[in-house]
Amino acid sequence: MTAHTVTVTYQVTGMSCAHCEGSVAGELSALPGVREVKAVASTGEVTVVSDNPLDADAVRAAIDEAGFELVGTA
Repeated sequence: MTAHTVTVTYQVTGMSCAHCEGSVAGELSALPGVREVKAVASTGEVTVVSDNPLDADAVRAAIDEAGFELVGTA
């Protein structure tokens, strides 16, 4: 990562498989400025690399749209 990116790991409940990971990653990847998303169902952690800090409400809405719940940052 470069010095011009922000990496945040979120804790998400309800993911149980690769399809879940893909749903969360797909919704978060659509947010402006997102460069990379890695969702891990076994830990519930979702790591997002973006150009700038993301709006917490937008992150929550994207995860909700995928059918899961944002607990907070890991």
